Amino acid sequence: MLKGKDFNKWLNWGTLLPYCLWTIWLGRNDNNFNNRNTPISPDQAVALATVYNLIACAEKNNTSTTSMITVSWKHLAKGENGRYGWIGMLGAELWFGFYWFLTQSLRWNRVYRQAFRERLLQRYENELPRVDVFVCTADPSIEPPIMVINTVLSVMAYNYPPEKLSVYLSDDAGSELTFYTLLEASRFAKHWLPYCKKFNVEPRSPAAYFASLPAPDQSGADFSETKRLYEDMANKIDVVCKAGRVSDQAKLEYKGFSKWNSYSSKKNHAAILQILIDSRDEGAKDFDGVKLPTLVYVAREKRLQHFHNFKAGAMNALIRVSSEISNGPVILNVDCDMYSNNSNSIQDALCFFMDEERSHEIAFVQFPQSFENTTKNAVYGSRRVIDEVELHGADGYGGPLYTGSGCFQRRDTLYGREFSKEARIDLKSSCPEKREENMHELEERLERLASSTYEQNTQWGNEIGLKYGCSVENILTGLTTKCKGWKSVYYHPKRKAFLGVAATTLDQLLVQHKRWSEGDLNIFFSKYSPVWYGLGKLNPGLVLGYLHYCFWSPNCFATLYYSIVPSLYLLKGISLFPQVSSKWFLPFAYVIIAELTYSFAEFLWSGGTVLGWWNEQRIWLYKRTSSYIFAFLDTMLKLFGSSNTTFIVTPKVTDEDVLLRYKQETMEFGSASPMLTILSTLAMLNLFCLMGLVK
Repeated sequence: MLKGKDFNKWLNWGTLLPYCLWTIWLGRNDNNFNNRNTPISPDQAVALATVYNLIACAEKNNTSTTSMITVSWKHLAKGENGRYGWIGMLGAELWFGFYWFLTQSLRWNRVYRQAFRERLLQRYENELPRVDVFVCTADPSIEPPIMVINTVLSVMAYNYPPEKLSVYLSDDAGSELTFYTLLEASRFAKHWLPYCKKFNVEPRSPAAYFASLPAPDQSGADFSETKRLYEDMANKIDVVCKAGRVSDQAKLEYKGFSKWNSYSSKKNHAAILQILIDSRDEGAKDFDGVKLPTLVYVAREKRLQHFHNFKAGAMNALIRVSSEISNGPVILNVDCDMYSNNSNSIQDALCFFMDEERSHEIAFVQFPQSFENTTKNAVYGSRRVIDEVELHGADGYGGPLYTGSGCFQRRDTLYGREFSKEARIDLKSSCPEKREENMHELEERLERLASSTYEQNTQWGNEIGLKYGCSVENILTGLTTKCKGWKSVYYHPKRKAFLGVAATTLDQLLVQHKRWSEGDLNIFFSKYSPVWYGLGKLNPGLVLGYLHYCFWSPNCFATLYYSIVPSLYLLKGISLFPQVSSKWFLPFAYVIIAELTYSFAEFLWSGGTVLGWWNEQRIWLYKRTSSYIFAFLDTMLKLFGSSNTTFIVTPKVTDEDVLLRYKQETMEFGSASPMLTILSTLAMLNLFCLMGLVK
């Protein structure tokens, strides 16, 4: 750097060399710690060496030369140059690194399964167990009754012996509208079920089936007659729902309406149980003379002075009621908006429950939750990676999480039974015999099982049935079941088993994720935490998998820090990231590029699109800076006794204009919400900082 440079008469290489090294050391430190890229100046080294030599020479020659050096000290302001900003970013990066490790645990040991139902029928065609199907609805105003009965009809039409199939509808609102709709569906089923089996139609939800057929296929006398009957039924239901009440004439046609009175409301009503079809009766047949599945309407009692425990309480009431009617050893739980898209799903699940080698250790078989209205690029994100990657990974450690809808479960495991290698569960348990009592007496006796006080001083919700005290009761129940030694299976068939309705507005999506992430974090802080309750009982990989979901909401803090602090520092002219020319830029670039590349490749492998991946990244940011904040705060308030568990049902009713924009993949923000306020505030803050930097 100084080669060929002319020095002054006071300098030589022996004097200059130490100052060159000193200048290099100072420049390196300044660049590294203050994020600069200032070149090292040879003139600075020469100047320092000259000053030193002048002073030294004057003292040596005893001259009276006076040299004055001005030294100034600048006190660094608190936090100047982004020191505290870097410390915060280090903490955020450490959290992201830890959470990345948790996500990788679900990718180390993925398992993919195949069912062979032909072999099942060859071996056990005459020994198939009874199956009880539970369909739950909460409010006809946000879950349309016509949608509910389409789900009911789809599960009634399974390719399964009808005398071994029972369907129970839990109406938590106790609405006469829902009951009227189910009554009409029970009549239409006498035409729909034989039509499905005669033509082997798929799907077996009438609305989905008629909508899926192209115009050329909508011909034939059977088709026209069946469609006409369905449209007549749908029109009747539509008239009643718009009126908000069942007409007096319709009430006179069926005596079951006498159980409703003017004082009933969705939060305060008596227990109502109606057996609309009893397969044990000789007259319970369709128009082809084939037996119909049992169909039961259940509205458990709800009183304002008794906490009803949301969906978990409704499911436990169904478990008790069904044990006295059909007592199926296998139970299928489906949400009211998630109709059966594959009529062979029961047989697929039984391939695992009746396997000669491993069936004795399987508690439940979980199918993926898919949605029929998801657009090509999934403007609000999707469950694609969860269904195609993560649940397969959990299956490699002993089974997936019990995610709720679309799950086949052994009844005995819901009664709290511990796993034992010696004891095997018999799936051929006998059906309760019909007692010497008329239908009215039977219904009154069973209504007591659905009363609001039945569970008092019992183990229901604790050791028996689904667990209470958590908004994701299914995840908690599955966790405790596995801690008793049981395993589960994740089965993802080529034809989707169930199809539901995805959120069509941003606020619906954020509310959903707020409930899920809050419930998962509640589990972590509860006595059933996968760390202190599951460690030693679960595979360590599965424990990490559970923590991946339990720590959804704490992600909000690191994400918020990255969304706010760097922008504010940039407004002051301080960059918290290294410049492109700095060697410290390489680690940052590698981590960002590698993570995004892997995420992109994984999303495409799962069947997604490029724009779909971009939407996924955007929704990822939205959830972490809104839903997860409120989920974390509500969890903390609950831990300190300042909040109670809530359960918000996502509306399934969509305005036509909103639905049109959804199909066009235009984001709909929906109603005003504090979550949207946070998102808009963050956007304005970053825009303000960017404009300030440009100026």
